Amino acid sequence: MMNRRENILALSAGLLMNPACGLALSLPLNVVATTGMIADLIQNVGGSAVNVNSIMGPGVDPHSYRHTRADILSMTKADAIFYHGLNLEVQMFDFFDQLSAKRKVTAITEGINTSKFLAYEDYENAYDPHIWMDPMIWAETIGPLVDTLCLIVPEQSDILIENAAAYMAQLNALDAYSREVLSSVPSESAILVTAHDAFAYFGAAYGFEVNGVQGISTNSEAGLYRIGELVDLLVDRNISAVFIESSVSDRNIRALIEGAAAKGHTVSLGGELFSDAMGLAGSYEGTYIGMIDHNVTTIAKALGGIVPERGWQNKLGLET
Repeated sequence: MMNRRENILALSAGLLMNPACGLALSLPLNVVATTGMIADLIQNVGGSAVNVNSIMGPGVDPHSYRHTRADILSMTKADAIFYHGLNLEVQMFDFFDQLSAKRKVTAITEGINTSKFLAYEDYENAYDPHIWMDPMIWAETIGPLVDTLCLIVPEQSDILIENAAAYMAQLNALDAYSREVLSSVPSESAILVTAHDAFAYFGAAYGFEVNGVQGISTNSEAGLYRIGELVDLLVDRNISAVFIESSVSDRNIRALIEGAAAKGHTVSLGGELFSDAMGLAGSYEGTYIGMIDHNVTTIAKALGGIVPERGWQNKLGLET
C-alpha cells in the first residue's frame, strides 16, 4: 500500500502527463498562490483579470506545510502559480519543479537583488524569507508579478501596470505610517520578543532589536538554554511585553512570562502578531495591508508608543 507521500507523487505525475495545454486563456485567469500574502498581492495587481486561490489559509505555517491532493488538483488546473521562494515552501519545491514543465510557475522573490535580503549566518547563499515584514521590500515583488501576468495576458498590460502603481502608493503610505508610530516608542523599549525569528526585516526597517524564541523556521525547536537567555534579557532590560504569533504555538512565549515572573519581573502579553499568515478572510487583518497595520499598531501600543485606536486606516477589528 502506498503511503501518503507516494500517493501524492503518483497523482501529480499523472496529472502532469495530461495537462490542458495550448488552450486560449479566458478572463479571469485562474491563479493559485501558496500564501495569503501572495494571493492578496495578486488580487490587488490583477484586479478583475484574475481569480485567485490561496492554498494556505489563516494560521497555517508555510515552513512545514505539505501540499495535499486538493492542492495538486488546484495547481495543475491553474493558468499560473505563484509561490514565495527563498526556501519558505521547501516541502513543495519538488512538485513546483515538475509543474513548471507544463504551467507558468513563478517565485515572486526571483529577480529581486539579493542585497535586499538578510542572509543566514550559518549558510552560504541562503536568506531569511520573511521579506513581507518590510513593506518596501515586499513592494519589490510587484515587478516579477506584473512581468509574469503581462506575458500571460499582454492585452491587459496597461491595467495591470496601473493597478500595480496604485498598490505601490498604498505600500508607501503604509510604510510612512509604520515609521511614524514606531518612532513614538521610547528607544529603550524598542525590543521585540516573539515566538520565532520572523521579524528581522521589521527590525531592520524600523530600528527595533528583535529576538525570537525559535529560529527563522518554526521547524527548529527552542531549547531550555534559549528560553533562559530570553528570560534574562526580559529581566535585565526591563522589557514589559512579549508577543505571540497566530501561526506558532504560544507555549514558549508563556514560558518566558512565567520564567520572568519567577525572577520577580512582570511581563505582559503584548498581543498576537501575524507572522507567517494573515488574519481571517473577510477581515481587514486578512489583507496584507491590514496584517502589517495590525502588527505595527499592536507593537507600538504595547511598547509605549502613540497609536490611533483602530490603526492607520481606522479599520482594525472591522470586517472588510
